[in-house]
Order: sequence, then structure tokens, then C-alpha cells
Amino acid sequence: MTPADLVVTRTHVRFMGRRFPCSIGKGGRTDRKVEGDGATPIGIHGFVGCLYRAERMARPNEWALPIGPMDLWSDDMERPEYNHMVRAPYTGSHEKLRRADPLYDLILVTDWNWPQSRAGRGSAIFVHAWRRAHYPTAGCVAFRPDHLRWIAGRIMPKSRLIVLP
Repeated sequence: MTPADLVVTRTHVRFMGRRFPCSIGKGGRTDRKVEGDGATPIGIHGFVGCLYRAERMARPNEWALPIGPMDLWSDDMERPEYNHMVRAPYTGSHEKLRRADPLYDLILVTDWNWPQSRAGRGSAIFVHAWRRAHYPTAGCVAFRPDHLRWIAGRIMPKSRLIVLP
């Protein structure tokens, strides 16, 4: 582990010598992740992207890409695009990345079950803003919005999300 890794413990996340409160999946942590279980996968996950709403915030880091109105994330296990970013129109099951609420204003995309996705192993394990303090996610790791912006401004593509058992 390095200071540039986000280390998820039972009570918080450690990053760059600081501790941050966070939320994890409503299903807790698991080493047997499946689609829809609401659990956060235990293990070491790389970051493969940073997405943000350009009309709501400044670019958080040099590798961040803006979220467009047609950007979606496929969670359709029957499609080859499963657990990949897709664009509308898309007829498979998906999640909109451009939401009315602020949850996905800033997203750090992990390499969980990506790029060679296995159907049913889980999709869209992101780091994003929480709904409110410690409110569980569908499997992602979530932070207070100002903490997330601070983290995104300092994270590097070589950083990792380490979810401890």
C-alpha cells in the first residue's frame, strides 16, 4: 500500500495521510461479488477513469473526462457491453451517468470486472458522492462531495482502491 491508495477499512478510508468517512454497499463487503447483491468487492482495484459534470464543477484532474448527456453504463448481463460505458440510444439495461441528483457529478471508475467483464460478476463499482453520511450504496464507495473533490484532485491513475475484508 502507498499513501496514494484509497484504503477502505471498517470505519473509514485512508488516503494521503488523511482519514475520510465513507459509505459502502448495503450488502457490506464480499469476496464473492455478484450483480445486484449491493456488496462492495474486497480486493485491490485500479482506477481506469475519472468522469465529471463539466457544467457543475471544474475539471478535477488532468485525466478527467466530462459526462455527456448520452453517456450510460451497461448493467445488461446479456450484452457484450456489460460493465462498460455506452451511449444512448442503448436498448440494453443501463444506468444513466448524467443524473439530476449530484451522486454522479464526479465518478472515479474502477477496474472491477473490467475490461473483460464476466456476466453476473457485478458492474459499475465506482467511487462517487454519497446521498448522506453513511447511507449505503449499491456496492460503490461514496464520500461527502467536498472530500470526493479533494481526493479526485490528488488521485493518480496508478492509485488503487483497496477494500479490506
